[in-house]
Amino acid sequence: MYQCQACGFASPKWVGRCPDCGQWNTMVEEQGFAKKLTRPSEKAEPLSEIKADTGGRLSTRIAELDRVLGGGIVRGSVVLVGGDPGIGKSTLLLQAAARLERPVLYVSAEESPEQIKLRAERLGINAGNISVLAEICLENILTETRTLQPGALIVDSIQTIYTEELNSAPGSVGQVRDSAAQLMHFAKSTGITVFIVGHVTKEGMIAGPRVLEHIVDTVLYFEGQRSHSFRLLRTVKNRFGSTNEIGVFEMTDAGLCEVENPSELFLAERPINVSGSIVSSSMEGTRPILVELQALVSPSTFSVPRRSALGIDLQRVNLILAVLEKIAGLHLPSMDVFVNVVGGLRLAEPALDLAVAAAAVSSLRERPIPPHIVVFGEIGLSGEIRAVNQAEARLKEAAKIGLKQAVIPRLNKEKLKDSANGMQITGVKNIHEALEALGI
Repeated sequence: MYQCQACGFASPKWVGRCPDCGQWNTMVEEQGFAKKLTRPSEKAEPLSEIKADTGGRLSTRIAELDRVLGGGIVRGSVVLVGGDPGIGKSTLLLQAAARLERPVLYVSAEESPEQIKLRAERLGINAGNISVLAEICLENILTETRTLQPGALIVDSIQTIYTEELNSAPGSVGQVRDSAAQLMHFAKSTGITVFIVGHVTKEGMIAGPRVLEHIVDTVLYFEGQRSHSFRLLRTVKNRFGSTNEIGVFEMTDAGLCEVENPSELFLAERPINVSGSIVSSSMEGTRPILVELQALVSPSTFSVPRRSALGIDLQRVNLILAVLEKIAGLHLPSMDVFVNVVGGLRLAEPALDLAVAAAAVSSLRERPIPPHIVVFGEIGLSGEIRAVNQAEARLKEAAKIGLKQAVIPRLNKEKLKDSANGMQITGVKNIHEALEALGI
């Protein structure tokens, strides 16, 4: 049997190009089981008689990590952490292991114990609760874990682990899938929390079969750009909490430091009285984050004008530009339009629509937007400004960093409580009212 390393498609014969995903030279032969895997059978029991574990969560004492995990570590859970090489995955897990109040077994399948020690010294970690094991055989890892009985197991990384039950090479589809499945069974049967580090492809997705993400309880992506010092830890899947939370860290010489107020970080270098710049609010789970949106509109030298967007969906930007042309009467067909979310953030919330439109009009007309204004709202195809969720939380965050005015959907203003946090709130119903309120 041959299986595609990119998508997991199985074929009885080898082919040069995967019929499912279309990639070349990804079909790898999968050997059969070297020995039969036997596990005790389980019996069905009524749901009403099942006792749920209410023992609570174990805090990592890293508030940003606890946030994305849903409040802390769940006993017996399996957490998959993915990210680009050098982004800080191993650093984060080593710092979390040092702060746990329980013994931790750190399995390094890529680095020697001496390298782990050097990293720990650089981070100022001298925790006696961490044991390091350099091993790539899964059976040996589980045997050592049963002997030590730690509170958590860290496997770095799953692509270099192999199980003796399969004859294929480490990193193959079968090895990654079966190793993850055995780690999941081990975590559920022993109550030991397992952290798995996963490699990513050039597209930014976790390498290996997609079933790897289905097996685990929680999937975290560590994001960031080498040109910026901050890192985002984003929840993609979480069986024990929200999937919309993010944690913000800053990479320093002493390791990863938590960022308690990301809004101040992202707005620290915002230019004042410059056209095309505006402040908006995005909800990441339960956390409102203020970001700077920039737009540049200039005459095009090409027959087909360019449209570019960084950090926001380009199709959404094209939709907003079409509304500005049709409803607001702006002439944009001969203009290049570039939109950027400052700081390298990637946002996908409709509440940013009004800010994108305002920044584009500000750049086109060369009229700066006052720096103390925050703008958010969804734009419909007929030019109406629709309400967004958690408007009050967004306004509180804006007032916290000193913003004085807000332009928001009228329905959101009508539903606000008596307290407006000392801000001047303007409710708008359509794109015309919004541009007039902003003075552009």
